[in-house]
Amino acid sequence: MKPRTKVLLADDHAMVVEGLAVLLKERFDLVGTVGDGNALLEAARKLRPDVIVADVKMPVLSGLEALRRLKAAKSPAKIIMLTMHSDAELATEAFRAGASGYVLKVSAGEELVTAIQEVVQGRMYLTPLITQGVIATFMEPEPKDAVPLTPRQREVLRFIAEGRRMKEIAAILQLSTRTVETHKYEMMRSLGVESTAALVRYALHIGMITP
Repeated sequence: MKPRTKVLLADDHAMVVEGLAVLLKERFDLVGTVGDGNALLEAARKLRPDVIVADVKMPVLSGLEALRRLKAAKSPAKIIMLTMHSDAELATEAFRAGASGYVLKVSAGEELVTAIQEVVQGRMYLTPLITQGVIATFMEPEPKDAVPLTPRQREVLRFIAEGRRMKEIAAILQLSTRTVETHKYEMMRSLGVESTAALVRYALHIGMITP
């Protein structure tokens, strides 16, 4: 008998974890659940899952940053990002960082089961709800080289590249959300780009974050 796929679930919302755990246990070997990015890294090292299902936004360390660190550490696990945000740019960056799948919480359930089955077979899975948007962001031009940024802009860019939202960045830097958005759009204008995804590619290009 073929062994069941080992799945590790990472999400900081208890109700989401409880609901998905019931679903996953029916089809797979759920080896553990964790509630933040650092715990995810530790559990992945100890439990060696075949597939990791991780929320994009978690405390301590975001799911997107945990994904980058797992890939940098050569983790063999396939990683599916789970989120409530139907953001094509965020999905694009997740795939560029090494994700194998991207599923929205609103459509989780049987679609998550399908996504796990697909990535185990070596295929990619993207929820149909945002497929066209992801294709569009992949087709955007690369940002310009060697554009000087202010120290504050670099701080904002780093947090954007980690997958954090404007309100979260504003709280961390003790700025208004409007001020953070102004820094973001000034960077986009200087770089000649039109999306958050392109900003993140620039952060990768200058070595601010590790792919």
